[in-house]
Amino acid sequence: MRQKPLLMGLTALAVVSDAMLLPFYPQFFAERFGVNDPQHVGAYLAAMCLTVMFALPLWARVVRHMPLLQLLVFTQLAAGLLCLYCYWTTSLAGFWLLSLAMIAFKGSYLLVYPYLIGLSEEGEHAATVGLLSVIVHFGGIAGALLGGLLLQGADGGQVFLLMAAGDALQIAICLYLLWRQPLAALTPAAKPAVATGGDDVGRLLRVYRLAGLMLLFYFSAYLVRAFFALHWQAVSGIGDSRLAAAVFALPALLALAGLWHNRQRARRGLEPLGSLPVMLLIGTAGLLLQALPDVALLLLGRCLFGWAMFQLTVQLDVQLFRLGTAQSYAADYSKINFCQNLGVLAASYAAGALVAGQGLAMPFLVAAAGFVLTALLYPLLAVTPRKLVTA
Repeated sequence: MRQKPLLMGLTALAVVSDAMLLPFYPQFFAERFGVNDPQHVGAYLAAMCLTVMFALPLWARVVRHMPLLQLLVFTQLAAGLLCLYCYWTTSLAGFWLLSLAMIAFKGSYLLVYPYLIGLSEEGEHAATVGLLSVIVHFGGIAGALLGGLLLQGADGGQVFLLMAAGDALQIAICLYLLWRQPLAALTPAAKPAVATGGDDVGRLLRVYRLAGLMLLFYFSAYLVRAFFALHWQAVSGIGDSRLAAAVFALPALLALAGLWHNRQRARRGLEPLGSLPVMLLIGTAGLLLQALPDVALLLLGRCLFGWAMFQLTVQLDVQLFRLGTAQSYAADYSKINFCQNLGVLAASYAAGALVAGQGLAMPFLVAAAGFVLTALLYPLLAVTPRKLVTA
């Protein structure tokens, strides 16, 4: 029972570490390497996304042959050493090469997510997914705030020292769990036998259908992130970046409220309120309200969007984990994560083009259209979980 809270803590550490420099790469590149080109920063962020997209399926293959906790000890050790290199280097090319390698090793922690689901009973999947979603929300905010505080009074490169310390703590957690586990738990679990090869092919087809749905959903949802602060400042007429950050973070508070709401309903034996298509329509309304030039309606839309995003994320992820078994979770999740990141990457490029050509409100309108399209495609791409027949 002690394993799950510690793994939750490991995930929180990793998310905070990842988020510390994410909003501040323009300042970092300008200060450390004298590079002020926004396109350079955009290319680096895209390269980070691509690195995780291709690294995670590799780690999912490796974890078939060795326990996840043992893998994390080696990958986080490599990531920590590369963090130290990123702190010392003054070479731009060297930073690109070694920092992307660091991100590839760090990305292995994403496999903790399906691992935690595998430790939970099926009835606990939604609660576990919801709790992890809240950890990701608040970990991202905490990391950005911590990174901002460090950049106020120190060299931006010192963030990498804190990242290395986070990797060391993650290694300590993994070593402690390995020490506490019995020897039999350190070997990979045997895969259950399935009834026929066709069952596995059918399951993979359902996973890919769900991945296509998630690609469209994540593209639409992340289309409005990059320029939200500028849009808020233009609508409100308030240039305070701290207030813009607080409004940007409203979905995190709604995620916390959504987690409490879902737990209360679960205690009464009820499903979360609102089906996936209904939540997509609520999210659509939230996006359209955020596009309007009115502060009160924008805030209302932000809250509706945050509530819908939390419920949609939980419902889509729970569908994934109902498709397979604990032994297939890591491989299935790596496929889904690839499509999620592909949607985020496409959204990053599309948002800039939309704002440049049509203004700050246009990403919200296109994202709303994407949510409507997702709702229309849902009956075609929705998956019907089917348990595999085990020996």
